[in-house]
Amino acid sequence: MNPLSAAEAAAAIAAGKLTSEALVEACLERIAQREEDVRAWAWIDREQALAQARRRDREAPRSRLHGIPVGVKDVIDTCDMPTEYGSPIYRGHRPACDAACVAQVRELGGVILGKTVSTEFATRHPNKTRNPRNPAHTPGGSSSGSAAAVADGMVPIAFGTQTSSSIVRPAAFCGVVGYKPTFGVINRAGLKFLSESMDTIGTLTRTIADAALLVEELTGMEVTSFDDVASLRPRIGFCRTPYWNQADAATHALLEAAARRLARAGAKVREVELGEEFGALAETQIEVSSYEFFRALTHERTRFPQLISESLTGRIAAGGRVTREQYEAGLARTERCRKRMADVFLDYDLLLAPSAPGEAPHGLERTGDPIFGLMWTLLGLPCLTLPHGTGPAGLPLGVQFIARRGGDSDLFIAAEWARRALA
Repeated sequence: MNPLSAAEAAAAIAAGKLTSEALVEACLERIAQREEDVRAWAWIDREQALAQARRRDREAPRSRLHGIPVGVKDVIDTCDMPTEYGSPIYRGHRPACDAACVAQVRELGGVILGKTVSTEFATRHPNKTRNPRNPAHTPGGSSSGSAAAVADGMVPIAFGTQTSSSIVRPAAFCGVVGYKPTFGVINRAGLKFLSESMDTIGTLTRTIADAALLVEELTGMEVTSFDDVASLRPRIGFCRTPYWNQADAATHALLEAAARRLARAGAKVREVELGEEFGALAETQIEVSSYEFFRALTHERTRFPQLISESLTGRIAAGGRVTREQYEAGLARTERCRKRMADVFLDYDLLLAPSAPGEAPHGLERTGDPIFGLMWTLLGLPCLTLPHGTGPAGLPLGVQFIARRGGDSDLFIAAEWARRALA
């Protein structure tokens, strides 16, 4: 049952061919087999998960999510499970209420399977999760547990969050689909905020259709039809980005080969060079987010400084040195580039860019370089990592597709066309 996608499992449940209890039981069995090696879960209660599933089996289906187990990144509040934000400051913390997206999943008949591991406050300081493809390598971050759990067949779908590259990078490292929606598409109430202008809730799944399913059910977006995907001839801009030289040779070769294959499959592919100002956006993202981190974590940094990692302490301190004038200049630069991107997307349906500098690095002391997510997250654009190819160590690589702001449905369809073309 674990190989079933969420959409396939939902159809089987609706048809009476599968029970939620059986599906949840299969997920729990996989977790029991693999959790010691992967360490994807911050909290899980077998009996609580099965009790939810049994209740769902006694009900008529409420939605396409009915009976489907969902993992929840541990920076998103749950009222009946601990939410520790990846920090010892909040060990054993029990929020008073569910985050909006969690409450919606319950309302729609989904099963909250448990809490997946997050890095410290969804920043770069690693937690306990290992890459399921090779436990000596990082799974990426900050949505470490969600990416690893989905990749290892422990759960079909999980929430992640992204402020820099926290969905697209672990998706690439673990070999799953990582989807960061247009900023604000999924309601963020109950998310532990660090950056009010960038924090975005998204998904880790094994298929594009599953990413679409969850966001459509939560937001009321029109259901995406993939029926006519084969007839598409998308306009794709190959965007090496200003940071191309920070990717390794395997990633360069992968992206260049992917662009050629997409063109041979019928896409109109051209190279896109962004303006000079885009070269400053990675630094702008770091400056703007650090300014916001410093203020969002005032309670923690003033009352529990000894419980904050050295790396996050440094980022917080750097944020305290960013002036309001610098912050507003960064926001103004971002807005100018957003307007320029709107013009770019008059000529393209998708941009093709790297998801990460290479495959998952060896070691667990860091989560990898977020450089290839910073710009797109700052601009609020929808992004999707598609697993494609492997690196020198045999670990997954990914390609990233970016669409216009608000073009999430178009992203799903065009990315599915690309997936088939690259298969």
